[in-house]
Amino acid sequence: MKRLFTGLAIAALCGSAAQAAGTDDGDSGDAITPYRPSVSSPAQLPVPGQLEVELGGLHARSDDTRRSSVPYAFKLAFSKEWGVVIGGEGHVWAHDDTGRAQGLGDTTLVLKRAFLVDDASAFGLELGTKLPTANDSIGSGRTDYTLNGIYSRDIGPLHMDANLNATRLGVADEGTGRTQFGASASFSGALSDHWGLTGEVSGTHRAGAPNGTQVLTALTYSPNKRLTFDMGVARAFRPTPATTQVFAGVVFPLAKLW
Repeated sequence: MKRLFTGLAIAALCGSAAQAAGTDDGDSGDAITPYRPSVSSPAQLPVPGQLEVELGGLHARSDDTRRSSVPYAFKLAFSKEWGVVIGGEGHVWAHDDTGRAQGLGDTTLVLKRAFLVDDASAFGLELGTKLPTANDSIGSGRTDYTLNGIYSRDIGPLHMDANLNATRLGVADEGTGRTQFGASASFSGALSDHWGLTGEVSGTHRAGAPNGTQVLTALTYSPNKRLTFDMGVARAFRPTPATTQVFAGVVFPLAKLW
């Protein structure tokens, strides 16, 4: 938990420093497009040319297993239809019955295509790969590939992001499939001018392996349209033993490149 709060403090300082270094009060300029804190990705891209960063802290606990990390993501759109996301875990601390390990986590590269229908709905497609930049005691040591389909829509006061994806795993246990299918649906809405609430359900399926089921809930706080903080909890009921995650983070624009 100390590492979670350390990661959050660093993220908060970075976000505040970025706002203080800006020339506006946060209510002018282009708004950010947060992808945190849910598993589901939105179909929409950030404002073209605006480099956005997402930082946070994550702590997971399952029986005698503990895992803490500092997740990050850099997002840049070249146009309203095309963009890239580079993310991963800046540092990982892991502890289980085999011992302790720490170091750099794996890195993900995502090419994203948005299909804008109207102001209230959009489709999206993501082609991503996970690079094994972590050591074998933290990551799988192999490259994974993911294809993710997205549908985003405003439903009255709620915003929905639905994802359906398939991941080709670089390594799998004997007797289990190499392709993992995932589905998720996230719903978010405003509680007030600055506060918001997010709820999500997600799951995975892979031949020969137990199915995964997770629920997530989070609060968001946006003092202005260019800075958003989040905090929440996720509970993975399957596979057993159940895993609980506590997380917090921040999203802000890092630079306007064009």
